[in-house]
Amino acid sequence: MADRPGPALTLYSRTWCHLCDDMLTGLQLLQAGQPFELDVIDVDSDPALEQRFGEWVPVLMHGDRELCHYHLNSAAVTDYLLKIR
Repeated sequence: MADRPGPALTLYSRTWCHLCDDMLTGLQLLQAGQPFELDVIDVDSDPALEQRFGEWVPVLMHGDRELCHYHLNSAAVTDYLLKIR
């Protein structure tokens, strides 16, 4: 039986955002110990997303649930991933 890929998380970010870069780096480190898929979406590529998130990036989501914004809360994300397995 093949391993299932982990849950799919979405990181809403901007290309010129240092906080976004920091959160992405932290998430990539988390993936080493806790498998999950990560979709990175540039909010500036879609006017609706730009309107929705404004300066509220980075935002990490699982579906409609916000896991954290501005800064990665590694402990909260790890706890959440363990609970939904």
